[in-house]
Amino acid sequence: MEKIKCIGVLTSGGDAPGMNAAIRAVTRTAIYNGLSVKGIMRGYRGLINNEIVEFHSDSVSNIIQKGGTILRTARCPEFTASEGRKTAYDNMRRAGIDAVVAIGGDGTITGARIFAEEYNIPIVALPGTIDNDLSGTDSTIGFDTALNTIMECVDKIRDTATSHERLFFVEVMGHTAGYLALNGALATGAEAAIIPEMETEDDQLKTLIDNGFRKSKNSAIVLVAENPKTGGAMGLAERVKREYPQYDARVTILGHLQRGGSPSAFDRILASRLGSAAITALQEGQRNVMTGIRNGEIVYVPFSQAISHTKKLSQDMTDLVRILSI
Repeated sequence: MEKIKCIGVLTSGGDAPGMNAAIRAVTRTAIYNGLSVKGIMRGYRGLINNEIVEFHSDSVSNIIQKGGTILRTARCPEFTASEGRKTAYDNMRRAGIDAVVAIGGDGTITGARIFAEEYNIPIVALPGTIDNDLSGTDSTIGFDTALNTIMECVDKIRDTATSHERLFFVEVMGHTAGYLALNGALATGAEAAIIPEMETEDDQLKTLIDNGFRKSKNSAIVLVAENPKTGGAMGLAERVKREYPQYDARVTILGHLQRGGSPSAFDRILASRLGSAAITALQEGQRNVMTGIRNGEIVYVPFSQAISHTKKLSQDMTDLVRILSI
């Protein structure tokens, strides 16, 4: 196996708080171990467009506390085509990059898996997504910060909901996973969480109105995961208007507020541990794995498992939201 001398690091897909802490950890751990580092701007698009820059220790100074990503990020449809990946590979080799650390979510790891298999490249991924929907890791970089942002916003909305006796639908991100909605509901004392995982089992709105929105309460807050099938919070509010006109329903869509902000202590520590572990994995000869955290310990998760969508929400937590909302 060819000895790794130079690491390329990129961020791809949606940004997540803590990505900069991960970039910092990857860069400095690599340099500490005698490796050189190249920063790849704008994810896979940067590989195709040859936006590759030399990174040094001071390149990542004073970034651990910053949201977003200093490497920038972009969607890249061109990378899904073999011609695009060939251009990316040629640029990578010309830059002297022997291995890649890719930080991102499901799409990023899917792209990394194809690229690694096609060109026999050592690639290690870091789970950088606020949705917390990657399997094999208890938490993803950015999830904790996004959850805290949701909590702060909903706490403020609660004041208005109580004052005006309204039913508030607060839409959060996670169109295929309800981790933010469910955990946000527990953290804020919300009356319910409407999540994609339960859409086939239950008419969640009917259950809320029939059971959750009791006479003892003059207001309610419901966290809703964005979902094209239900129309998200707007779709649910329209249903209330048609089917339950006695309730005054209002909508707040938190949108990109959830992505921004300085990462929490938890996300900074998680990103630092996972970033450093990525370099260790490459030096050990591992490839096609995502670094993760399980019961406080670093684990290495095969790409195929990480993107398998087998991570399950806890039924106990779903029940707890209902129990505590009485």
